Amino acid sequence: MCGIVGYVGSKKIGSRLIEGLKRLEYRGYDSSGIAAISEKQLQFTKKVGRVKVLEQSTPKAYENATTGICHTRWATHGAVSEANAHPHMSSDGHFALVHNGVIENYTQIKSFLTTKGYTFASETDSETLVNLIAYHYDKEPEVKDGSRFLESVRKSLLHVEGTFGIAVISELYPDELVCARRGSPLIIGVGKEEHLIASDVNAITHCTQNVVYLNDNEIVHLNKDDFSISTISNVSVDAVIQTVDWDTSEAELGSFKHFMEKEIFEQPNALENGMRGRFSDDGSTAFFGGLNLSPQELQQVDRLVFIACGTAWHACLIAEYLIERYARIPVEVEYASEFRYRNAPLDKNTLIIAISQSGETIDTLSALKEAKRKGYKTLSINNSVGSSIARECDGGIYQHAGPEIGVASTKAFTSQVMLCSMLALYFGRSRNLSYADGCEIVRALKQLPELTKKTLETTEQVQKIAKKYAHYEDCLFLGRQMMFPIALEGALKLKEISYIHAEGYPAAEMKHGPIALISEQCPSVFLTMNGEMFQKTLANIKEIKARKGAVICIAPEKCDLPKDAVDDLIQIPDAHDILLPILMSIPVQLLSYYIALERGCDVDKPRNLAKSVTVE
Repeated sequence: MCGIVGYVGSKKIGSRLIEGLKRLEYRGYDSSGIAAISEKQLQFTKKVGRVKVLEQSTPKAYENATTGICHTRWATHGAVSEANAHPHMSSDGHFALVHNGVIENYTQIKSFLTTKGYTFASETDSETLVNLIAYHYDKEPEVKDGSRFLESVRKSLLHVEGTFGIAVISELYPDELVCARRGSPLIIGVGKEEHLIASDVNAITHCTQNVVYLNDNEIVHLNKDDFSISTISNVSVDAVIQTVDWDTSEAELGSFKHFMEKEIFEQPNALENGMRGRFSDDGSTAFFGGLNLSPQELQQVDRLVFIACGTAWHACLIAEYLIERYARIPVEVEYASEFRYRNAPLDKNTLIIAISQSGETIDTLSALKEAKRKGYKTLSINNSVGSSIARECDGGIYQHAGPEIGVASTKAFTSQVMLCSMLALYFGRSRNLSYADGCEIVRALKQLPELTKKTLETTEQVQKIAKKYAHYEDCLFLGRQMMFPIALEGALKLKEISYIHAEGYPAAEMKHGPIALISEQCPSVFLTMNGEMFQKTLANIKEIKARKGAVICIAPEKCDLPKDAVDDLIQIPDAHDILLPILMSIPVQLLSYYIALERGCDVDKPRNLAKSVTVE
């Protein structure tokens, strides 16, 4: 959610910090701020609204500073205001802090500090921490080995309950930066005579490709020439420097109007990258190099539990249909936010699979840790190398979809669905799926990038349909079997970026309540497949038409719809069943995108939403 960028080095912070914040705007935020040490004095500026407002208000004096921190805030504790925006200053004026996460025991800390004379200017939990650091600094005697600044932060964190990613600067130590994490991501950028800190690698790749991913309960002390990592309990940690392996231009808008548009059209490449090198030489199955589970261990699995949130949860639902169909393994799909707090009885041979685009979704990460605590094997599908979820799992599958900036997931979702299809093939071939059937699925999957390009040719038609329906305030998405999760995803996309109330249902469930909503003011989007469900879906369409509801239908080219059965028809290429959830998703994404544009919505930064949800 919130974004952090920090810098200490020999260069001026101006472009480094503000440019870093701009690269984090996609995460969702309502205010921003910057603190810097200029001529050994701590100065700060905070503004409600977009980063450009902060940029225009930042004093020129900051340009000469070489140590600073900045932040984009998404309100949790306290209203959206300049007082509640980060950075927060200690009441003695010596320390500034930015914080992602939630301090659960902040009321107790605040009460204690109030008795010691510390004052508070905000409603936030974060301000208690910067004052606690000031308190421990005053209380801390001179440290012979190490930094008194570092130790005051370390001692403060020993008293904190909850989650945090923090960066702290002090005018008493103008060339130092102290950072720490627990449950909220932080990454060190390693440069020449400069070091950066950020909550997302996108924020620092314009300065360096060399990064260190901090683990939970680690604290780092940085200056321009060096940095050291230790645990909060003061055990030294060796840094592992990694190189970011994607082109930074992938995170730039280029000739597109919005990142969502760009990422919709990047799907053919994203899908091709995700499957590259992951098929067997005989062309009958998939394989994955990073599972870290032997074929014997995987053979013993007799139940799969998928955990995820939001769009990733919809990908899991498709995985349930595919794996049960092709591999005959029972599958359960759980909201990660619920799984953590349930005491569900699971068989010892259960495998837990977490899906998260960012690899930092706090609900999914917490659920994963709970599963590991109980001794279950864990895998993940995610799009971020070095993410917390990737490091927490026994093994995993990287999506290789490239950075996704738009808040409403597009290419990451279809990439997840494709990898779930390949998992279904992988598990199926290890059990009862025949060689011939495996070869047929592999051939189909290899055609997916080209079929995706062909599906994108519907763009102009979808744009016209969007103009027709953009003024409605309610919409239903309906589908059967594997199309039901796409109905859920379509409704979510429309809600997220156009603010139209939309719901997704299995088409057969419409008559069990939702049909009461059907009217001339509530169009329906049907996701229609050939096969045994076609006639039943057609009957559902007729029920809606009989009640004067408009119908938009997305169907394969050879789907034999009667003339005038629907108001608007979008046709996708005919394809193997295993590909249809992905191909159906593309017109759904385009429809939501163009409706949102017609309504004048900020597509890449929808209100109240964040790209990576790192608080519960």
